[in-house]
Amino acid sequence: MERIKHLLTPSLHFGYNKSRFGYYRVVKMLQLCNYKIKLIYMDAVNAVIKKNTKPNFYKIIVPIISSVFSVYLTIGVMLGTLPQYIQGHLKYNSIIVGIVIGLESIATLLTRAYAGKLTDTKGAKRSSKIGSLMIISTGVFYLIASLFSGNVIIALVFILLAVLVQGTGESLFVTGSLTWGIGLAGVDKSGKVMTWNGIAMYAGIALGAPLGIALTNIAGIETAFIAIILLAAISLMVTYKLPFLAVDLEHVRTPFYKVISKISSQGLGLAFSSIGFACISSFVVLFFTQKQWGDASLAFMLFGGSYVLVRIFFSSYPDKYGAYRVAMVSFMVEVIGQLCIGCAPSKFIAIAGCCLTGAGFSLIFPALGVLAIKKVSPQMRGTALGAYGAFFDMSLGIAAPLAGLVAKWFSYQAVYLFGAFAAVLAIVVLLLGNRGKTQ
Repeated sequence: MERIKHLLTPSLHFGYNKSRFGYYRVVKMLQLCNYKIKLIYMDAVNAVIKKNTKPNFYKIIVPIISSVFSVYLTIGVMLGTLPQYIQGHLKYNSIIVGIVIGLESIATLLTRAYAGKLTDTKGAKRSSKIGSLMIISTGVFYLIASLFSGNVIIALVFILLAVLVQGTGESLFVTGSLTWGIGLAGVDKSGKVMTWNGIAMYAGIALGAPLGIALTNIAGIETAFIAIILLAAISLMVTYKLPFLAVDLEHVRTPFYKVISKISSQGLGLAFSSIGFACISSFVVLFFTQKQWGDASLAFMLFGGSYVLVRIFFSSYPDKYGAYRVAMVSFMVEVIGQLCIGCAPSKFIAIAGCCLTGAGFSLIFPALGVLAIKKVSPQMRGTALGAYGAFFDMSLGIAAPLAGLVAKWFSYQAVYLFGAFAAVLAIVVLLLGNRGKTQ
């Protein structure tokens, strides 16, 4: 020990003498330095481990996407069976059919603010779960309505109740699911999460409608309503094991109207760009008929096919190359597509325009959504997504009537010039929003 003391003290001499007190202070200093080095080393190791053990994206997203697909299958089943049931069995006119189907979208729009608040304060998983349970109850109400087919007023009352509950459930479910997926996968994967959610939503509606029609034709409409209950129950089961997201109850919430103001440029960009989608879905058949170009099914197929393929193969682009850049390119492609239809001298050019419109519109929702959620704190992400979705709901609600007026005053082909103009407005809105950000 004396030898060690003799060696240490001269080599680490900081004004200490060779006394016992000076020796122990040097040893204690060495121990403290060694402890701090160990802490720094462990922090570095933990950072490397954390970096290399990021949650598997597909392990998280597959259950959520499966749940979304199941819920939107129920909406497709409703859209495929309810109009014919109301008009054919209950003998109501097309106005009542329009009111019933429209109420579902209105309920979704009006509950977006509540859905965002519930998601942020009670948790995304709970919001998603409540939405699924409400859709299960929707199937029960539809089933009760079918039992009162002989009393058309009671049947209609239960149907109206069902669509109101379904619209509210959809709002809670989709806001919760999107927030849940982004929270678990990480904000750097938010564009990819939104992209795959969109694929599941549109695929569910597209496949749900023929499924509902087939079930009705084979075994009666009651089986279609039972399918709604079962599919909503499946949506609950596939996400059962996914973890909850932490909720910060101490965070001071931003009022909903202020959130809308923050994301207004992204929301308006989405609303204007959605008009082109509404123009194709509402008037392309009438346009082809007017031009005597025959069946418009190929136009629909290529629009939907290009939409899905772009989402599948380019889902990572908003996160990888920048959401603003992807949104701008998407807007331009949509403008070109709408102009192709609006100025089409032949069926081939019109179909090509539908294809370009689908490709352009495909990544607009996730790209602008990524920009929108960056405008708010993580604790307000659900509210931001609810407000953002409200712009889309509002656009689909007013786009078809506006396009109908254009068709009445001018022609069906002019509808697509209106769609191109709306997409140009989307570009202007986003440019102005980005300019305000940089100033």
